[in-house]
Amino acid sequence: MFNASLKDLSAMLSGGKISSVELTREFLGRIDALNPEINAFITVDIDKSLMQAKLADAMIASGRAHPLTGIPVAQKDIFCAKDWLTTCGSKMLSNFVSPYDAHVIERFNSVGAVNIGKTNMDEFAMGSSNETSHYGSVKNPWDRQAVPGGSSGGSAAAVAARMAPVATGTDTGGSIRQPAALCGISGIKPTYGLVSRYGMIAFASSLDQGGPMAKSAEDLALMLGLMTGFDSRDSTSLDRPVEDYSRDLDKPLDGLRIGLPREYFAEGLSADVEEAVRAAISEYEKMGATIVDVSLPNTKLSIPVYYVLAPAEASSNLSRYDGVRYGYRAKDYKDLTEMYEKSRSEGFGAEVKRRIMVGTYVLSHGYYDAYYMQAQKLRRLIAKDFSEAFKQCDVIMGPTSPSTAFNLGEKGDDPVQMYLSDIYTIAVNLAGLPGMSIPAGFGKNGRPVGLQIVGNYFSEAKMLNVAHQYQKLTDWHLKMPAI
Repeated sequence: MFNASLKDLSAMLSGGKISSVELTREFLGRIDALNPEINAFITVDIDKSLMQAKLADAMIASGRAHPLTGIPVAQKDIFCAKDWLTTCGSKMLSNFVSPYDAHVIERFNSVGAVNIGKTNMDEFAMGSSNETSHYGSVKNPWDRQAVPGGSSGGSAAAVAARMAPVATGTDTGGSIRQPAALCGISGIKPTYGLVSRYGMIAFASSLDQGGPMAKSAEDLALMLGLMTGFDSRDSTSLDRPVEDYSRDLDKPLDGLRIGLPREYFAEGLSADVEEAVRAAISEYEKMGATIVDVSLPNTKLSIPVYYVLAPAEASSNLSRYDGVRYGYRAKDYKDLTEMYEKSRSEGFGAEVKRRIMVGTYVLSHGYYDAYYMQAQKLRRLIAKDFSEAFKQCDVIMGPTSPSTAFNLGEKGDDPVQMYLSDIYTIAVNLAGLPGMSIPAGFGKNGRPVGLQIVGNYFSEAKMLNVAHQYQKLTDWHLKMPAI
């Protein structure tokens, strides 16, 4: 049952073979057994989850079921959920119980999905290893000595360990795709603006995007169809009709043009990752796809551009955490200024402080034009590279991460090396494009390898079709860690 697809679980629920209460109890039991070691969840509330499961069973009995009715969903702790502790992995919000639901949470609640808990994450989504969380590091279910990736590492680990059938994540520079790759699951970051950011705690507003994480592309399609939709409360939400992302899953791939950027297969890519990715691409050739050599010449600029723009936006967004209205407040202070200083010094972790300082610097007088404005210009060039590439191909493929999961603590003292682990994912966010990662085998150390698929704007259905056809021929997405 823990390895069943969403379609199969939905059929079991609608057919009366299992109730949502029973299904929820099964997953809660698995969380109880595995979470003390893996640390994928920050908050679990058995009573709230079972109450939602009872309501879901009533919806099913009345004939009002949606495919996700009664399905347990792990929610990344960046999404506000009414009456749930919502911490964003930070001491700053360690006592914040949300008074409202994020748009994404509303969407799941509307069909009777069950919130099975809030997952661990890098603090304020700032990190690539899930080691910056105030609540401790998440362990990779495939190897407890390895990181799960970040910032959605808790969600990725929860799905990989089958503590939840599906989960939500957010992706600012690769934070859905990179942990999906390192944990051997599937994850998709949709086109910027398709998923509302209302109630999603902000890191970098022009880059943040929510998305689903699951075992397979088929499961992602069901999740994405629910999560997308216009929301007037989010000024960046796109007013587009909601799509059926499952509609093209079974289309053959004859004539598909796959672009392979030469920059993705250059220095810095581990040999075992390249071997697995090229083997996956060979499978696509057998299905009738053709390979096209493309170039994304400004890829090397994506890291410096991102680490100017994202900290700048973070500096602005995180200024609201001042110890006055909500969140952490220092206990001892002489005046208002000292309260601000102590609350922020004690409430934020080292990585968050580093990015706030960088962001404040690049936005300051005398440096704004030299850094921030130049980064915005380069961002346009990066987006233009993709536009040119998509004139030659339908999708772009390559590795999601330059290596398999690295060891806990391996890169903690070297922020630049940590940042480089997102070299293949960041440019997609800067351009606002959709991107996804699917399992494509294992490296020499037995840790998972992810294949990244990038599409043009609003081509999520095509990407899911491409991923699903590969998963019909392979079983990497069905592999479970020995727990």
